Amino acid sequence: MSTSHPTAVTAWPFYHFGLIVTGEAERECLPALFRSIAAAGKCRFEIIRRVEQRSPITSYKRQLKMVGSGKKIPDRDATDIGLPARQHLLARAGFVVLVDDLEADRSDDVDQVFARYRLALDTVLKPDQARRASVHFLVNMLEAYFFADIETVNRVLGTDLEEHEGDVEEIRHPKADLKRHYSGYDEKEDGTRIVEGLDIPRVLSRKETCASLRTLFAWVCRAIGEPKGEEFQLRDGRYYEATKSQICSLPPI
Repeated sequence: MSTSHPTAVTAWPFYHFGLIVTGEAERECLPALFRSIAAAGKCRFEIIRRVEQRSPITSYKRQLKMVGSGKKIPDRDATDIGLPARQHLLARAGFVVLVDDLEADRSDDVDQVFARYRLALDTVLKPDQARRASVHFLVNMLEAYFFADIETVNRVLGTDLEEHEGDVEEIRHPKADLKRHYSGYDEKEDGTRIVEGLDIPRVLSRKETCASLRTLFAWVCRAIGEPKGEEFQLRDGRYYEATKSQICSLPPI
């Protein structure tokens, strides 16, 4: 007589991604950008803070004041960035992603901007927490990626635009370009509808383009143990120099 034994059940890991954003439109719609990853049921994305954009601290007087007070970062960087990140990581199993628009006039300062955000996280978080937090950029802003999936834009806005032939991350003023074709564009209402329909695998289908967005998706996928190499061209596609080092810093699953 055979005896059946119950099969051991392994708990399915579930990860909470807390998003810190710098834009009003991103606060409304950025979680929807990751729906192709969240669809697998292993994670969810939520906004935990909207902060003002940070610029490099270049004032010698300000730097001297911080050194004199024994501070590595400004108080508002700790309050707005570091502390919300720590609270999120302490409250649940997950990760933190800070996402900033990198407009064309700030592109020359990308390394310094990245360093300021990164220092805010590294100063407040413990080392094991800091590896679960990352900084990424939308280049030059969220609307740039709309031009890599123009079918969705045309469907939502009723326009008749043609897809951009080059790298959409090189469009200097994507929001202004969009408004030239559709003067009534509202970045919260219309932008949210477009993001909710945006085909990210299509946006990342060309391995030589969208390096910054690909780096963001590569970090998220590696964080949850879902390589998705083919879907987002993660194996052969370009990565963004300023942010790609964070992928290797992730703790092992």
